[in-house]
Amino acid sequence: MANPGYGKRSAPGQLRRTRHDFAHLPPREAAIAAYIDRLPDGTDISVKTLAKQLPYGQCALRTALNRIQQAGHLRRGRERMETASGESRWITRTWFTRTARDDGWWVTFTRGDVPEDAPDPERTRPATRSRAHILLAALGRTTPALSLSAADCAQLAPLVEEWFARGATEGTLLAALTAGLPTPVHSPAALLHRRLTDKIPPEPPAPRPPRRILECAECGVPGQPEALPGGVCSGCRGECRPAHPPAPVPTSTIHAHAAGIRAAMSQRRPERTATSR
Repeated sequence: MANPGYGKRSAPGQLRRTRHDFAHLPPREAAIAAYIDRLPDGTDISVKTLAKQLPYGQCALRTALNRIQQAGHLRRGRERMETASGESRWITRTWFTRTARDDGWWVTFTRGDVPEDAPDPERTRPATRSRAHILLAALGRTTPALSLSAADCAQLAPLVEEWFARGATEGTLLAALTAGLPTPVHSPAALLHRRLTDKIPPEPPAPRPPRRILECAECGVPGQPEALPGGVCSGCRGECRPAHPPAPVPTSTIHAHAAGIRAAMSQRRPERTATSR
């Protein structure tokens, strides 16, 4: 495992694991990607550590990881995190996803807006009864005056879900719904609807979007994801090699140039003095 806060970080919204997740990769890259996919978050997946566990050298692993990155399964970068003391610092990240992503998805992920994936049949299978429905149906057992029908529970459940979405606990909900009941309760559904609407807690503050930047797989230079298609900067792709800096000027040349300037200034000084007189 890497130091706390470092190591592998699973990208969100991945589909279920299948036998064909890495079939589009060469055999070596597919084996390495499958191995990394099964490692828990926080595992050190640096080249040196992987070389100790896999039958490949560091050079081969570095090449394989770059190809896995080009296929959309991996990105390297940094993320700004706040410590418990309120200070912030940049943390090195290596994000991995078994579901291949294109450059556009990584751009969106870096900004903190993750797009929805294709629905997973196993995930979209509806539950028999929601948490809100169960809470409403159980009200009549502890408070008979609030006994509800199945239709009443289905109608009120979305309001209860909104309470849960705003951070309310079941204890908070039960206290708000059962405290100070009138006698008698003529319409339990209408009373609960009124209380769920009038006493709903405020919306929680919006979370701050993450601050992330990606790094080139070849040279490690940081940059915006738009400038790193496939995880490689334009310079390493050979599109715009940076020009070589000019060679330093010799010291003798600088001294000679300065002496020439001083000589020119000394020749003009008497003329300006005579004119002024």
